Amino acid sequence: MSKKSAPIMPKTQKTLGTMGEQIKMARLRRNLSMELVAERAGISRATLWAVEKGTPTVAIGTYAAVLHALGGMDKDFEQIARDDEFGKKLQELNIPTRARAKRSK
Repeated sequence: MSKKSAPIMPKTQKTLGTMGEQIKMARLRRNLSMELVAERAGISRATLWAVEKGTPTVAIGTYAAVLHALGGMDKDFEQIARDDEFGKKLQELNIPTRARAKRSK
């Protein structure tokens, strides 16, 4: 049985590819081998190769482990969705959210 994966939009695929390239460049700038980074991250060399290619089927935790193995670069994950301007505007407009119906006894 094959795994189902979420459809990846072209812009998201491009972002993942760019992120993979940046991870690879960070590894090369530090003069670290793929074997060493993979070992530090607890993954195989093939998985590290997939991360550096920006493969969308690689778990986000694996990306975080690789960034951590490169010297604590995973702290940037805390910035994800931090400045949600669109969400804040919706909240300010006080758009009602769907509520669940009360359960009858």
